[in-house]
Amino acid sequence: MPIKPHGGILVNRIVQGEERERVRNSTGGLERIYLSPREVSDLDMLAVGAFSPLEGFMCREDYLMVLDLKRLSSGLPWTIPITLSVSKKDAERYKEGKDIALYEDKRLLGVLHLQEKWEYDKEREAQAVYLTTDLAHPGVKYLQQSGEVLLGGRISMLKRPRESAFHEYQLDPAETRALFRKKGWKTVVAFQTRNPIHR
Repeated sequence: MPIKPHGGILVNRIVQGEERERVRNSTGGLERIYLSPREVSDLDMLAVGAFSPLEGFMCREDYLMVLDLKRLSSGLPWTIPITLSVSKKDAERYKEGKDIALYEDKRLLGVLHLQEKWEYDKEREAQAVYLTTDLAHPGVKYLQQSGEVLLGGRISMLKRPRESAFHEYQLDPAETRALFRKKGWKTVVAFQTRNPIHR
């Protein structure tokens, strides 16, 4: 029996059936965000439960708890914010309580159910997460090039991102758990690189 997912439940935010049709049909007049490759990756990881128990991009309380205490507001250990940023100018178009369509180029991937938006302190985040504000650090450089406003809320994924060159070796958390059960493995050793971008 595999260990429980972080937080106890393996999240699945890929909508199907009638729910998928309802969400897809609601996207016609929505504001849009065109995601960067890293943001597409984060969206996919959220949708398949790789970031369980998160169900979307972090809202302010979780974000601040992660910076200050390395924990989610629920008390679960968590060390790196999972966020979606936009420019101040773009943020004016996005209203709390409204949905936003999320795109990979021209492909509609899903919807952000916007709960909160807020301006954040990039230097504070850099120091808390990377222990430096030096732009020579790639994480700090990425952060400084990001938008000034964070958007938080649950996501609903309609379509997975384009397949990678290594798709045949890429298994979602539910697939790895099924494979472990099928093989009868009692002990599984995993290697995780230090930085989340190394996926």
